[in-house]
Amino acid sequence: MLKKYDVLCIGSATVDNFLTTDCSLKSVKLGDKVLVKATEKHSGGGATNSAAALSKLGLKVKLLSKLGNDHDAEFIIKELQQYKLKNVCLHHSKHNTDFSVVISCPHKDKDRIIYAHKGASSNLSLNDFKISQLRAKWIYMASLMGQSFQTAKKIAQYAKQNKINLLFNPSLYLAKKGRNYLKSVLEATTILVLNKEEAQSLLKNKTNSFKKLLLELKKLGPETVIITNGAKKCYALSENVIYSLTPPDVKIVHTAGAGDSFTAGFLAGIIKKYDFAEAFKLGQVNSTSVIQHFGTKNKLLTEKEAKLLIKKYKIKVDKNEI
Repeated sequence: MLKKYDVLCIGSATVDNFLTTDCSLKSVKLGDKVLVKATEKHSGGGATNSAAALSKLGLKVKLLSKLGNDHDAEFIIKELQQYKLKNVCLHHSKHNTDFSVVISCPHKDKDRIIYAHKGASSNLSLNDFKISQLRAKWIYMASLMGQSFQTAKKIAQYAKQNKINLLFNPSLYLAKKGRNYLKSVLEATTILVLNKEEAQSLLKNKTNSFKKLLLELKKLGPETVIITNGAKKCYALSENVIYSLTPPDVKIVHTAGAGDSFTAGFLAGIIKKYDFAEAFKLGQVNSTSVIQHFGTKNKLLTEKEAKLLIKKYKIKVDKNEI
């Protein structure tokens, strides 16, 4: 079977509105009127974030994401053109394009509040694309909800039957639904990437042992499992070796898009035949760059830039055989 391109990214496409305030989020009460210091608007969502990151790293990428028939859809398409990306979805949704408002106070709170509207991305159907569009070397499956997840299950089944590698990166919404709900996708997954909270939610296991979480998740089907943990050490399990990496200590401006840039960077390394540890570093350095700026795609790295930063930060990966 002819593989048309390196990666097809499937998931949501959103318009993210970033609001920055000097008021501590913890102090805001119902009825308060809060002054906003700065605003920025960017495209976001698992499909567009990963596709942009992979394209920037030199891979041939397309995406499959359902958009509304509205101005936000036009905004997203225009931003995607900067990364030479084409959305292969054939139809617009009757629902509005996904939309989020991200509120942060970088001086006082290290976290953020996100209000997210899941609209168009939730009704992707099998009629929205041609089967031939799935013929990529890899399918990168970000989070999909509602009808779209039922479609995702069929795509995962197709990938398994046609020996197409599948990376699955579920959000907390999806992870909370548990292993049985995600069973058919997990059984088709080559690489599973999630954060610690998502891993615990998927397994319904509160353990803080990354080794236990990795081994339990691997039993569900994936060949490789990665668990990130924000600014703390992240872990991976592949071929009976547990890898660990401590992210560089940098000033964090915003964490939106951190997971997508990490995952895409790692996958790019694997596709480019890096060894596992080097691919792990590539994912981390891409994420480290993104979190120092607003927007999920700002300061995504080229391969050359990534290699320089890996040296600059002296990122090390530890290995332990099981």
